[in-house]
Amino acid sequence: MEPWWKRTVIYQIYPKSFNDTTGNGVGDLPGIIEKLDYLNDLGIDVLWLNPVYPSPQKDNGYDISDYYNIYDVYGTMEDFERLLAEAHARNMKIIMDIVINHTSTDHAWFQAASSDASSPYRDYYIWKDPVDGAEPNNWVSKFGGSAWQWHEPTSEYYLHLFDVSQADLNWENEELRQQLYDMMNYWFEKGIDGFRLDVINLISKDQRFPNDDIGDGRRFYTDGPRVHEWMHEMHQNVFARHGAMTVGEMSSTTIDHCIKYTRPDREELSMTFNFHHLKADYPGGEKWALPEFDFVQLKETLSDWQIGMYEGGGWNALFWCNHDQPRIVSRYADDGKYRVESAKMLAATMHCMRGTPYIYQGEELGMTNPSYSSIEDYRDVETINYYDIMQKQGKSPEEAFAVIQARSRDNARTPMQWDSSKNAGFSEAEPWLPVPENYTSINAKEAVNDPDSVYHFYKKLIQLRKDYKIMTAGDYQLYLPDHSSLFAYTREDEDEALLLVSNFSSETIEAGGLDLPWKEQPGTIFLTNYQREHFSFGTDSLQPYESIVLHYQK
Repeated sequence: MEPWWKRTVIYQIYPKSFNDTTGNGVGDLPGIIEKLDYLNDLGIDVLWLNPVYPSPQKDNGYDISDYYNIYDVYGTMEDFERLLAEAHARNMKIIMDIVINHTSTDHAWFQAASSDASSPYRDYYIWKDPVDGAEPNNWVSKFGGSAWQWHEPTSEYYLHLFDVSQADLNWENEELRQQLYDMMNYWFEKGIDGFRLDVINLISKDQRFPNDDIGDGRRFYTDGPRVHEWMHEMHQNVFARHGAMTVGEMSSTTIDHCIKYTRPDREELSMTFNFHHLKADYPGGEKWALPEFDFVQLKETLSDWQIGMYEGGGWNALFWCNHDQPRIVSRYADDGKYRVESAKMLAATMHCMRGTPYIYQGEELGMTNPSYSSIEDYRDVETINYYDIMQKQGKSPEEAFAVIQARSRDNARTPMQWDSSKNAGFSEAEPWLPVPENYTSINAKEAVNDPDSVYHFYKKLIQLRKDYKIMTAGDYQLYLPDHSSLFAYTREDEDEALLLVSNFSSETIEAGGLDLPWKEQPGTIFLTNYQREHFSFGTDSLQPYESIVLHYQK
């Protein structure tokens, strides 16, 4: 029997920026409830909430200080329970974001561990003595600087792969693991339907903690030696009891590992996020540099994962955008003249692949990067750290800021643009992060009322996934791999086939000479982002940022 989550579409909500009902400039749980009908009308099956637990907000909630409660700025436990009930009443499910690679240093466990070296909670974290009077090794934090922080009261270092306020947990401790499983079961007993697990493939560290003579240390903690053992243990202790949907965020992972994480017989996770396709504009693999978009690399990477996961029996999470990534229409397409066409083209290209698609709030509107004019507009800890780091490396403030404008995680975290009223209808107060100036023309109210909007294109895509099994069951084959502008692939099973051709350029491209399957056969238009009733490869051309999907019945 096919798992229920294979034909669903999931919508990611960043609560801080979704909808504010209290007038404090920050989104909240009642604000999500207020917009459930909007999401239901769009056709969404599952809502993924970014962390809503108590937190000092050094990393916008990914620094959890209490796993068992709700961050008071977002609301109360009663608000959360009402959100669950209201979503379920509309046949929508809720998955929560959980961070169990690390906790906030404000968490009671760390407070106990750091106040007394003999505390039983000491072993919940990773502490090491100095080596030659310095850090235990040369591992680098993903937010910049050393991954080790000196703790003067106990004369040891603790590991933090992220911010200094995010101390890594010691998964080698069996009691810790059981505490985490008990906590996750608590939320399932509340009625949630699954978890998105933050950087879950980093939980197992090489216990030698060696220096990395060729890199930043990640090869010693990414997809580590016991990670699959612990994922299976977690499945048995938590997920199998509840019929849960789970998605693991995988940092710097591989296809082979993701097959293992998601192959059903291994009993680990439902699906995985990987980020390799979002490095096609990392020149030389460097994130903090101005984009150089390698389109051929993008196609190759996406196709390798499509084919590899299919052949290995794994399952992909499909996405362009999330809370950590710049807006895709500003990144891989055109957020100006062809913004609407670009947003639709990108949506079709991703959603017609094999996997479960995710829509990040505002993506269904074609929201863009905000193009802030000052570093003072940014709030993200990683952004601010790297603005300083780049200048220390020799970039001018102007050069560093140009990189920030393109790369910052705050590009995705701007308030949801609901209408053309003050603050985009997000809040009556000044929002915690400035609203992009284009909200008067790009907003949900305009989109819902325009049948040709990006919103209605997404609505159509979502319905197609529910109506056609080819969207989930078919295999995948890439065509025109070296073409500089066209992304072409097929999805095929024993009964039907889809042929997608997307133009990632502002040029008009003749279709007649393209070496594609079935191009001599009359296919019916399955989906298009231009006004077409039929398409012929012999006589027609692909318009700027056009995507055409043809359906063939065998």
